[in-house]
Parts: sequence; C-alpha cells; structure tokens
Amino acid sequence: MAFSSNSDGDSVLSEINITPLVDVMLVLLVAFIITAPLLNNAVHINLPKTATTAPPTQTKAVTVSVDAQRKLFIDKQEIAQEALEPELRKLVAADHDLSLSLQADDAVPYGAVAKVMAVIERAGVSKLAVLTTPGG
Repeated sequence: MAFSSNSDGDSVLSEINITPLVDVMLVLLVAFIITAPLLNNAVHINLPKTATTAPPTQTKAVTVSVDAQRKLFIDKQEIAQEALEPELRKLVAADHDLSLSLQADDAVPYGAVAKVMAVIERAGVSKLAVLTTPGG
C-alpha cells in the first residue's frame, strides 16, 4: 500500500498497483504462445492405399486367413492372391448373406491386411469379422 505524504493527516491511499499483475500476465502469455505448438501430438504415418469400393447390399461362416509368409487361405485351403476375389464372388453368389471372418498373423504388415480387406469388400462380402487374440 502507498501512503500519502499530505499533511492533512494519515489517510491511506487505496489504489491497487496493477503493473506487476500485467507483467506476470504478459510473461504467462508469451510462455503459452511459445509452448502451444509443442502440444501437437500428431503422429505422421503413410497409410497403405487400396482401391475404393462401394458398400454392397448383401450366413454362412467362411474364414480367410493370412499367415506369416502372407499366404492366403479360405477355410484352410491355400489360394493365390489373384484368385481370392473370384473365389469370394462365387461364395457370395451362392449365399448373399455370407458372413466372413478374417484372421491374420501378428507378423503380417498392416498394408497387406488392408489390401485383403479391400479385396473382400470388392467381392461383395458385407459381413466381415476381424479375429484377434484376447489380451494385449
């Protein structure tokens, strides 16, 4: 507090000095302006590209598997990558409500699995379950 030097008496000057408050606020503002761009926690990755497909309108359980060597299997029968889509189209033609389960080995890269999923979608399978092992 400030005291008046008037000779009238001992009256107290009741004004608040806001200069220190403004100084602190400006320092905080500068600190936040500098640190705000560092708070962006975005992870930049290159996602695999697949062909675009339209959602089909289409319950027999069929399992498509991808092993660690990226070999494809339909119900435990090995099939070539090029033959997967025509084979799935045959299965969908036989049963329009075909339900498909996809399982892939943990060592298979995400891009390979995404391409298989795109083939499954292009083949007309509308019900897809991705199988995983519980736990983490």
